[in-house]
Amino acid sequence: MFWIELIIVLLAIFIGARLGGIGLGVMGALGLAILTFGFHLQPTTAPIDVMLMIVSVVTAAGAMQAALGLDYLVLLAEKILRRHPSRITYYGPLVTYLFTFVAGTGHVAYSILPVIAEVATETKVRPERPLSISVIASQQAITASPMSAATAAILALLTPMGITLPNILMICIPSTLIGVTIAAFFANHMGKNLVDDPEYLQRLKDGLLKPSDHSKSVADIPSKAKISVLLFIMGAFAVVSFGSFPFLRPEWVVEGVKVKMGMPEVIEIVMLCVAALIILICRPKMNSLISGSVFLAGIQAVIAIFGIAWMGDTFFAGNKAFLSGGIQNLVTAMPWLFAIALFFMSVLLYSQAATVRALMPLAITLGLPAASMIAMFPAVNGYFFIPNYPTIVAAINFDRTGTTRIGRYVLNHSFMIPGLVATIFSVGAGFILSALFLG
Repeated sequence: MFWIELIIVLLAIFIGARLGGIGLGVMGALGLAILTFGFHLQPTTAPIDVMLMIVSVVTAAGAMQAALGLDYLVLLAEKILRRHPSRITYYGPLVTYLFTFVAGTGHVAYSILPVIAEVATETKVRPERPLSISVIASQQAITASPMSAATAAILALLTPMGITLPNILMICIPSTLIGVTIAAFFANHMGKNLVDDPEYLQRLKDGLLKPSDHSKSVADIPSKAKISVLLFIMGAFAVVSFGSFPFLRPEWVVEGVKVKMGMPEVIEIVMLCVAALIILICRPKMNSLISGSVFLAGIQAVIAIFGIAWMGDTFFAGNKAFLSGGIQNLVTAMPWLFAIALFFMSVLLYSQAATVRALMPLAITLGLPAASMIAMFPAVNGYFFIPNYPTIVAAINFDRTGTTRIGRYVLNHSFMIPGLVATIFSVGAGFILSALFLG
């Protein structure tokens, strides 16, 4: 029955991905219902901790956005980019990487992509170059951010194996930065120079390219927006500190055994407190918080993970004996094969966190070392492969010159080369670093 159940799982994933939004979660729940009621697989425990961590983080990030904290960060980034316009293909992705690293969601890239597009256009740099790698950098940073749902998901899975948040960050931060930097070099040589691009020249001739508005400045941002950014960064720093120094976390004696507060609880408490402080001190409008892009994207991620991860866990647990057979030796001998599986699963799921929850339990079942799983973590950033993810579509629309595009054959789009290069080198660097630091 394994193959029939697998087809059901893949169909639920495929249809859910096509529906978009919360479609992935509800289709996952439908697949779970078929597996449990139809095939009598015992349902596993729902991924409650992961969902609660995401809710707490996006609540804090949403509060910061409602307090205009993201607007403040965008203006700071714009100031930096305009100071060094010729290096925008390298600085642009670093800015989007930093934004995502702090906020824990790649959707914050929406705010900086227009800036990158305009600075590139004004300085006659082909916008496709910085835009493509900036979108990829915002995705790679998800697997390096202590605030992201994906990191929360893999931390929850690997904690029983003795892995801590610093273990993940010490591998994934440098490996993804290496991948993004190498990909930026490739992106900087993509396509014709802007002044030679026929699409740009035609749009220029047709009068479609108008000067941008630079009327807004950092001075226009209220001081409370800056406070919200400071509070959010302090929260992120507190989470990393509690993960790096376990003695900071309270502990209790339960039935004669010392029990220390886990990182899921730490993240949930700290980030909800950050949200509370931003709301009390900065006084953002509550309607703006719950209707903001960051909060809405996070809640959709929660629903997606709820259904798809629960279905995936149930499927893998119900077929553990079958999966631990011949596949185990093959994947253990060549763990990079599992990285390929992670990549293509993320293409279907459009979510790093959902991919982690769907496939990483299989890696644990197969006996893959925790170090290898951390090294392969950036492989879940494959949803650039089919160019219909919102940040990709947004980047194409922000480029008024028309250089950032989807090719005639769909897959020959502007993001393919930077995405593949960044993923391959991030995973490769991850294996080297994990061998050095985690054995």
